[in-house]
Amino acid sequence: MHLFLFNIFIILLVLNYVYANLNTLTWAESYTKAKRIVSHMSIEQKVAVVSGTGYKNGLCAGNSGSTTNPYYPSLCLQDSPNGIRLADDVTAGVAGINAAASFDKAAIRARGEYLGKEFRGKGVHVQLGPTLNLLRIPEGGRNWESGGEDPYLIGVLAEETVIGVQSQGVIAMAKHYILNEQELHRNKTSSQIDDRTLHEIYLWPFARAVEAGIGSVMCSYNKINGVYACENDYTLNTILKGQLGFKGFVCSDWIATMSTVNAANNGLDMNMPGQISLTDPGYYFGQNLTDAVRNNQVPEARLTDMAVRVIAARYKMKQDKFYPEVAVSSFQRDKAPKVDVQADHKKLVREMGAASNVLLRNKNNILPLNPMELRSVSIVGSDAGPHPGGRYCEDTECLGGALGWGSGTVKFPYYIDPLQGLRNAFGKDVQVLSSLDDWNLKQAAEVSSKTDYAIVFASANSGEEIFVYQDNFGDRNNISLWNNGDNLIKAVADVNKNTIVVIHSVGPVLMPWINHPNIKAILWPGLPGQESGNSLADIMTGKVNPSGRLPYTIAEERQDYVATPVKDFIIDYSEKLLLGYKWFDFNSIEPLFPFGYGLSYTKFEYSNFNLNSRIQSGYKNGKLIVSNVIVTASVIIENVGGYSGAEVLQVYISFPENCGEPPKSLRHFEKIFVRKGGHVQYEFSLKKKELSIWDTEYKEWVIPSGEYVIHVGASSRDIRYSTKFNILSY
Repeated sequence: MHLFLFNIFIILLVLNYVYANLNTLTWAESYTKAKRIVSHMSIEQKVAVVSGTGYKNGLCAGNSGSTTNPYYPSLCLQDSPNGIRLADDVTAGVAGINAAASFDKAAIRARGEYLGKEFRGKGVHVQLGPTLNLLRIPEGGRNWESGGEDPYLIGVLAEETVIGVQSQGVIAMAKHYILNEQELHRNKTSSQIDDRTLHEIYLWPFARAVEAGIGSVMCSYNKINGVYACENDYTLNTILKGQLGFKGFVCSDWIATMSTVNAANNGLDMNMPGQISLTDPGYYFGQNLTDAVRNNQVPEARLTDMAVRVIAARYKMKQDKFYPEVAVSSFQRDKAPKVDVQADHKKLVREMGAASNVLLRNKNNILPLNPMELRSVSIVGSDAGPHPGGRYCEDTECLGGALGWGSGTVKFPYYIDPLQGLRNAFGKDVQVLSSLDDWNLKQAAEVSSKTDYAIVFASANSGEEIFVYQDNFGDRNNISLWNNGDNLIKAVADVNKNTIVVIHSVGPVLMPWINHPNIKAILWPGLPGQESGNSLADIMTGKVNPSGRLPYTIAEERQDYVATPVKDFIIDYSEKLLLGYKWFDFNSIEPLFPFGYGLSYTKFEYSNFNLNSRIQSGYKNGKLIVSNVIVTASVIIENVGGYSGAEVLQVYISFPENCGEPPKSLRHFEKIFVRKGGHVQYEFSLKKKELSIWDTEYKEWVIPSGEYVIHVGASSRDIRYSTKFNILSY
């Protein structure tokens, strides 16, 4: 009997694995199944499907209602975009900003796949991620959850993450839709924006997520042109469900619903976590929505659509068969079943931590450090050390690559700090001295003066507005280093001629010490996760050749950035399309380090760039217009240095001058591995999506006529080839 039960258990495990890896259903198939079950539901049952059960009234961060006759289960919605929040036995990998900094589509997809496996393994139906907001202000509290300042880059992050997560049968939820670029007063501010900027910049990543088949979208706290995001008819119905053709369901951010009738009628499909506020026991949906439908304030057809959208997303991911039971308990962890979902994901975390590390400076090729030739090294700064008190960085801030606080966090199963990782990599024959007190500059200088090399660590942190840390309300108060970092770096550099600076940061920081002659190298690991020290050691010892690139611009001065945090309740997106490097280009501002920048231990040269364009045209309303343009190009990349490594090819487009576009915009990139002494011929193409702008008069994407310039290079400021092509006017 026991053998029989064991065999049945094994069969179910195999079926679960096979089923999880089958292709998802089409939306048409999903809708057919959803409409069938919803047709048998009462008003109250449909309301249950779209209503949260209340904060802490379930196992997960959010739990939807369930029904019987017909049977429909409660859905578990759980943070975070970087891993499973408030759970044990899970992986704490690289943050979204690091995934973007890798500029590696395959690695981003693999990250999404392991996240999907872990959420599925814990029985979570909906992952509250990816985060797709842009780095408009460098102080933005949640910049580290997303992918930086460029919409195209974040669009790739969106697409690859969604495909990866949903390949495992988990519903991804893109957030925060839309214009939620600062934390301060996030539930009171109104983001004022024009239609073209909305479409070309801030909508772009969400559009790519929809194209990838995403099952849900989270509406944000803020208002958009005076109307709350979770009841904004234009952004939810006209744009998301209309122009983009989104078939999944719109869910509110937690306590972001502001009404019953307006929210339901204007596009909100699910209210989370349920109640009006954490202190108000009332519910905007639930009984209030039932009453609104019965009183004809909300059409029953609209309620039916809400329920169909939620259920269709579940069917699309095939969660109706062989789906694991929920194994998280956000608020009573001791009651959660013990299910370890980590597998060997730490290997990918270590690899991606290294792949996303950006080498900003390497004078005299001081890096990599060869442990066989290294005699002594000092490691300075608390950022290099273990967590104070053995904390596991859950919700609150930590050090050394485990930064960020709030609902984007994950509990670390362990943490390899930089000191530990470097000591292990250097070996027992290398003398390693350390000073982890950021404020004891005398001790830092004394230790650093005794060694051949000094590695000094500093950091800057931020998070969600739900916590206030060192008087930072989510957003950083400034973009300086924390914990006396600038003084610590200078103290070390003053006494050691081979100083290496390592900065773990949630975003750009000022570098008043940048011109110090003794600072020979600068490494930017970002937020690499639980394998932080090992990833860093792999880079510093040359086991891995750095290939990360900056997903944002690092300016010389704070005033060089176009936007600042707004402390009143109106956020004016007056810079329009000139976000990030586009502002710097337009105003001829020299950045400290430009968008897309990153060094390697080797050197790459570009040659034989060739370009062809093919125009497709057709008639619309009796007028001959350009319907599509296909640009194909090829370039040879040669590795002329001493190490094998990867180059990140970047393609930028300059639109015709009369279009009112930025000087250039990223429209393609690829990470290309080239062996030492070898070369690769790389071919790519650009199509309508990459060559269109938003026509505010006709409310559609159009390909302008005129002269274009395509730029190919290694960063936004390191252009190797620029070639013109024309799209004729009809």
